[in-house]
Amino acid sequence: MQDIFVKDIAKYKGQEVRLKGWVRNIRSSGKLLFIIFRDGSGDLQTVAFRPDLGDEAFEKAKTLSLESSVIITGTPKAHQKLEGQYELAITSVEPVQIAPEYPIGKKEHGPDFLLSNRHLWIRAPKQWAILRVRHAVYYAICEYLNDNGFFRFDSPILTPNACEGTTTLFEVEYFDEGMAYLSQSGQLYLETGIMSLGRVYDFGPVFRAERSKTRKHLTEFWMMDAEAAYVDHEENMQIQEGLIRHVIRTVLEKCDKELEILERDKEALKAADAPFKKMTHYEAVEYLRERGSEISHGSDLGAPDELLLTEGSAVPVFIEKWPKEIKAFYMKRDPENENLVLGNDLIAPEGFGEIIGGSQREDDYDLLLGRMQAEKMPIEEYRWFLDLRKYGSVPHSGFGIGLERLITWMTGIHHIRETIPFPRMIYRIYP
Repeated sequence: MQDIFVKDIAKYKGQEVRLKGWVRNIRSSGKLLFIIFRDGSGDLQTVAFRPDLGDEAFEKAKTLSLESSVIITGTPKAHQKLEGQYELAITSVEPVQIAPEYPIGKKEHGPDFLLSNRHLWIRAPKQWAILRVRHAVYYAICEYLNDNGFFRFDSPILTPNACEGTTTLFEVEYFDEGMAYLSQSGQLYLETGIMSLGRVYDFGPVFRAERSKTRKHLTEFWMMDAEAAYVDHEENMQIQEGLIRHVIRTVLEKCDKELEILERDKEALKAADAPFKKMTHYEAVEYLRERGSEISHGSDLGAPDELLLTEGSAVPVFIEKWPKEIKAFYMKRDPENENLVLGNDLIAPEGFGEIIGGSQREDDYDLLLGRMQAEKMPIEEYRWFLDLRKYGSVPHSGFGIGLERLITWMTGIHHIRETIPFPRMIYRIYP
């Protein structure tokens, strides 16, 4: 007897096989019993016919309930109504555990109820589809970087200092060493890696203690940071564009069924796989002001600004060369205008907002030290970071991608909380 997964059902047409999984749905119609079966790889309609199965086995099968675990044996055959699809003619049903009444029914449930039952909600078809897209996006990012000379370089989650200030960090008592912090980004540590490996990236959870309640923010999320030696600002953006376009193609290729379940506009994703647009921060502000925004030239972009900037654009838009006052101390100044930095944000179309932040890094020891002193940073705590500019400094650049932000765009989901198995927000840490 061959144990198989639903995804491989077509290979075993006419052969008796065994599947192990759970009951998605069940209904009976006289001598017929329809069990919608799932096993993680997909869903399958299985059909029991009383005269073939026998009265005792048929009645046993009818005891199954929603989300009961079960082992089903049967023969795959072409679906009677759906071309290209299969169903299973059941020859035996072996319940593993009969579940009591399932808390999540077919009726509408509010988000608070669903989040409190997140451990069960992730079994729902749409949540299943989102999590599979998450896997594909993660895989695609790593694949692109691995194929373009980057090496995985894991940065610590517990850090003695902050990447960009301590106001939005979680503090942790660290034995006799005083306070440590949960990392916001692995970037500073990654910069050490390029001096050894040339191009590096990390991928893991990071933490932001800001009290944000928007649909685009999480307290704990996954971040991919990448750094590369001898890469300038322009090449940095080329790498970012290549990576995002690779992600789009991978999701379209590997997640067609998932996108169908999510009712995602696949044509919009296909259209985004084209050369990205580019604007300076100055040009973006002028563009926005012409369209009624009150944004000033020294201001960061808000969500309404990001929406307006990509309105009517099928592709993401790079916003580059930002005012130095609103960007981090480590960003390199524009040699053509010392008031600007060689940094970029990448704004996704369709209102999904910023998905990447990147820049060329300051590689001059004296300039970086001066900025850190001007910002009254604790120099001794960052001495190791300054050493990178002291011993073999080179021009280098990097960027970071919020995994959940990117998944939100790929899936078309409205709220970021559905793109991570167990969302952590300022008002929720259960389950």
